[in-house]
Amino acid sequence: MDINNLTIREAQRLLGEKELSSLELAGEFLKRIDETNNKLNSFLYVAREESLAQAGQADQMIADGNNLALTGIPGAMKDNILIKGIQATAGSKILENYVAPYDATVIKKLKNHGSVFLGKTNLDEFAMGSSTENSAFGPVKNPYDLSLVPGGSSGGSAVAVASSQALYALGSDTGGSVRQPASFCGVVGLKPTYGRVSRYGLIALGSSLDQIGVLAKNVEDCAIVFQAIAGQDELDSTTLSKPVLDFSEYLNKGVKGMRIGIPKEYFAGGIDAEVQEAVEAGIKRLEKLGAIVEQTSLPHVKYSLASYYIILPVEISANLSRYDGIRYGLSVKGESLEDVYYNTRTQGLGIEPKRRVMLGTFASSSGYYDAYYKKAKQVQNLIKQDFLKAFEKFDLLVTPVTPTTAFKVGEKASDPMQMYLADIFTVGLNIAGVPGMSVPVGLSKKGLPIGMQLIAPYFKEETLFQAGHAFELDLNTRFTPLEI
Repeated sequence: MDINNLTIREAQRLLGEKELSSLELAGEFLKRIDETNNKLNSFLYVAREESLAQAGQADQMIADGNNLALTGIPGAMKDNILIKGIQATAGSKILENYVAPYDATVIKKLKNHGSVFLGKTNLDEFAMGSSTENSAFGPVKNPYDLSLVPGGSSGGSAVAVASSQALYALGSDTGGSVRQPASFCGVVGLKPTYGRVSRYGLIALGSSLDQIGVLAKNVEDCAIVFQAIAGQDELDSTTLSKPVLDFSEYLNKGVKGMRIGIPKEYFAGGIDAEVQEAVEAGIKRLEKLGAIVEQTSLPHVKYSLASYYIILPVEISANLSRYDGIRYGLSVKGESLEDVYYNTRTQGLGIEPKRRVMLGTFASSSGYYDAYYKKAKQVQNLIKQDFLKAFEKFDLLVTPVTPTTAFKVGEKASDPMQMYLADIFTVGLNIAGVPGMSVPVGLSKKGLPIGMQLIAPYFKEETLFQAGHAFELDLNTRFTPLEI
């Protein structure tokens, strides 16, 4: 069976018409993981027994006529999303032996659908990074070129989908961690509106910025998964009571008459010529399909990265304080309580978490809070207002996802500033809380994927699916990495 070209929609048909069983489908993907994971390092844990048991249950659901959109569909979960009874390392030695005691809300929803969990995917430690090189368990490799990074921090999830190790994957997006690896790996990546998907059971990084997102082979598959996980949750007070629509109804509406704004700040310089050309060609394609395209401005978005790297470290400093060697996770003995804290965090945390904890502790400390954190929050409000103003006129904004294509493993590892700049086009959406999606727009001369970022108003994910699907159909190109 050729699983490289299989989509969720096609798998649904095969399962529904009994041409294929869930057990057979899961077996094919487990075989693919066995054949490729030693080269890609995308999975930290392969749930072989668990996934086959779930597949058997899915087959029973189908036999009973109780199958839903994702029944029997094999997916992969980023290893900072809790699945009861399975490891949840968050890519860190400090949680290397931690086993989740409960299911995240998104996992409960997917279990209700009868989806099959193939395993947990690799990530930058505690989701801190843009390359998935910061994992305590080794870097993930890009399936288009094994010498390149896949992007981060959801690099394992993006690679799992791109290399056909799973039909879909969940990741988390705090500053671009779904969209950027989606762009680097030639898949679709969705960051929903903040509050659209429950964060309950997601290991926290930046609580006001984190959002669970979807990686899939195409826009339709992305919409199917998003519909299954979206919605208000009483266990997460930041979720809002917005109706979960039937997003498939919007897929074929096209973009004729849609008003699209092109923020000039995203094309101001520092962007690779091939990336800019590909995105501009994508914008022209949308215009050809009937969209009304016009340049616009988001004057404060240039401060997104600066404010992000104050707000996020402050939240990291608070969230990582729970890893103290006392309650759970790694514990290294010491002669005093202070020694236990020091020894545990010294041995358990990598360089990037330590760097960000120190930055956040400083920025929120007495005498510096007003000078740094308070001003960053004021800038955050200005950025939100920019987006709100733009969406008074436009239905959609279009930008690049990243300034470059995937870079070499190790190329930016010793220069944190260069690594942080990889997120320059994505962090603004997290600062504002608006939804965004990366769709493949083309390949570089070296055959590396390039993504285009679609940005919609709050709680208007259907607009992303509508425009993304129309673009995808018109482009009519399948992005397939090298044979691993």
